[in-house]
Amino acid sequence: MARNTDINLQKQVIYSVYVRAHTEEGTFLSIIPDLDRIKALGTDIIWFMPIHPIGVVGKKGSLGCPYANRDYRSVNPAYGTMEDFKTLAEEIHRRGMKCMIDVVYNHTSPDAVLLREHPEFYYRDENGNTGNKVGDWADVIDLDYSVPGLWDYQIESLCRWARIVDGFRCDVASFVPVSFWNMARSFVEKVRPGCIWLGETVHQSFGNLVRREGFGCSRDTEAYEAFDMEYEYDIRESFDRYLRGEVVLSHWLDNMNFQEAVYPANYNKLRFLENHDQPRICASVRSESDRDNYTAMLFFLKGTTLLYAGQEFSCEHTPSLFEREVFPRGGRDISDYLRHLSDLKHTVLDADDAFEARADDQHDIAVLLRQNERKKKIGVFSLKSTCAEVKVDAPDGSYENLIDGTTVHVADGKLRCEGRPIVICFDR
Repeated sequence: MARNTDINLQKQVIYSVYVRAHTEEGTFLSIIPDLDRIKALGTDIIWFMPIHPIGVVGKKGSLGCPYANRDYRSVNPAYGTMEDFKTLAEEIHRRGMKCMIDVVYNHTSPDAVLLREHPEFYYRDENGNTGNKVGDWADVIDLDYSVPGLWDYQIESLCRWARIVDGFRCDVASFVPVSFWNMARSFVEKVRPGCIWLGETVHQSFGNLVRREGFGCSRDTEAYEAFDMEYEYDIRESFDRYLRGEVVLSHWLDNMNFQEAVYPANYNKLRFLENHDQPRICASVRSESDRDNYTAMLFFLKGTTLLYAGQEFSCEHTPSLFEREVFPRGGRDISDYLRHLSDLKHTVLDADDAFEARADDQHDIAVLLRQNERKKKIGVFSLKSTCAEVKVDAPDGSYENLIDGTTVHVADGKLRCEGRPIVICFDR
């Protein structure tokens, strides 16, 4: 892990905001009236998807993709001014939350300011033309980190933003050299001590494909040298296969145990059910009861929890990256439930917990164990809302279910699950 990673990030909740899709106005200032509501969900950190100007050349859709960055050092005028964003960041800080922004350092739009000023910073194909290594990303062109001057420019840009924000979510961080991120971190630390670094590491199959094609792509074990948190895309495909009914629950949970075995002792995976690149969980899991179990399990997992704006209203549709689609607020509101789960994460789960997962494949029940020298916490999550007795590593007796306040009983080393999520905690 990065040498100065704050282990308490394990206990925190990030809320992801896409400015274009968050309010009818789609501006920085229009988000301020919503900050108290976001804070009340138990949010510690607000992460803004890219706020920079969007490229026009080769754009996707009518408005373009925010990940086709046209200028690293300014803001999208459709969202407001730089002063507007500073005001928003100050309001976030005033409420005791931190503010992160998205930085897209693998590529830019084809009409980027950087290409005009420094064409030598760009990747070139065998014909000397700009381009990208991933064919689907037709609206961007890749940068070339073998050019030392690019490092200086990008680090200076980060230092400018670090005077305003508390951290960075680094898009496709695996494609940019870990040595760059290490150097950037050391410089930014002088401007913003304790700056938070979240790396979007890539899906296992995607990383393997890119490396087979001969391009650089760091492995998650390597990226942890620079990042405080990484995406859980290394096992996301096993989760997706479980949702589709292609594999049993133990296949997914065994991969969590593998993470616990191979990563640094204080590793932190960003845990999520959905994000701007993934389907809404409501589109995959139709049962409200099942989703309640998935959501409780999300907060119980080891790592920082991510909520994607709209998840609290059980949204089924993921807003387009290329058009203007404000997420609706009319669905099932689970804000109180999220607030309670956030409180449990903050007060019951510990940053130094060890983790173990076990599956009852017959009933689709996950039995998760977190423990340190002081406390043991057990979570039982029935992902198909089935009822069954499950084995738990707890003394026989009665316990409070910290999810709903009911009493549950352990007898002969087994706990009766009635289809609802269960969390118990006791002294070791």
